[in-house]
Formats: sequence, C-alpha cells, structure tokens
Amino acid sequence: MSEPVDQEAMPDEPAGEVLGAADLISDDAGRVAPADAGATGGAEPGRDEQVDQLKALVAERTEDLQRVHAEYVNYKKRVDRDRALARQGGVEVVLRDLLPVFDSISAAAEHDELTGGFKLTADELTKVAKSYGFEPFGIPGDEFDPRLHEALMQMPDPEATEMVVRDVMQQGYRINDLVVRPARVIVSVPAE
Repeated sequence: MSEPVDQEAMPDEPAGEVLGAADLISDDAGRVAPADAGATGGAEPGRDEQVDQLKALVAERTEDLQRVHAEYVNYKKRVDRDRALARQGGVEVVLRDLLPVFDSISAAAEHDELTGGFKLTADELTKVAKSYGFEPFGIPGDEFDPRLHEALMQMPDPEATEMVVRDVMQQGYRINDLVVRPARVIVSVPAE
C-alpha cells in the first residue's frame, strides 16, 4: 500500500533535473530546498558557515573512525597473542604429563627393548612431540649449565679444565626455549 504524499513539504522540481548534495541547502527548521530557491543572484549568507560545519563534522567522524580502527587492530593483535599463549600453554601441559612416557621410552631404548609395534608407537610419539618443539637434552660431555642441568654429584677429574657433564641420570626436556625439566647429571670438576 502506498501512503499519500504531502505536496506542500516537497519542493517543486523541474522534470528531468537531478539535484546533488551541493545544490541543496537547509533552513533552521531542517527543511531542505534547492540552493537557488529564493536566491537573488548571490550565495546565501550562511552557506559558508554550513560548509565549514559540515567539513568539521566530516573531520571529527574521520578521526573517530580512525580511532575505532586502531582499537580494533590492537584488539585483534591482543586476541591473536592470547590465543597463541593459550595454545602453547595447552601443549606444555600435555607434554609435561607425558614426561614419564618419554622416560620409559628412553629406558627401553637403552636396554634394547624398543622393538616391534612398541618401537613404531614410540617413534610416532617422539615425532609428534618434536613437531611442537619438544626435545631432550643432556648428554655426557656437555658443558655444565646450571640453567639446563641439575647437578646431583660432583666428581673431581684431573683431566677436566671446566665443569662438564660426566653422566646423565635423568634426561632433561625443553619445549622450544623453555626448560620443562632440567637434566639430572653427575658433573666432572677440575681437580685442585
């Protein structure tokens, strides 16, 4: 259903002429009329003020839009960072819980009991853990580093010039640069 049109509220337009935004002005009551309606050859006195007001309004809205866009970009970066940290935390928790499994795999490998289907399973588990940055460390001959190694014992060695790992009692593990568990070692120290 169409509604009746109020003919008095609409300005008279010549047929076929299209008016743009620059061709329209509004009075104090908010009514819009063609810019040349009622003009006697010159620009209306308040038109420059209206243009300046509109330019100021556009500038204000543009600044608001830029501010909102910057806030959104910062929010997205924060969410992406938090998501990555949560994912890394979940990986770390699971791999920490699997430390006894990796210890059992290492012990079985040392005693040549890592065979058959158990070997395939252990290899696949190790491969998946490595894809998340999980790796063992601590072998005899490494330079002793208290951030990576937990010294259980020290043994004087006349041939040693610095503190080195002599034996590994329990292998250490890290995820990327984070030490999950330090290697428990026996350290050779220079004899005095």
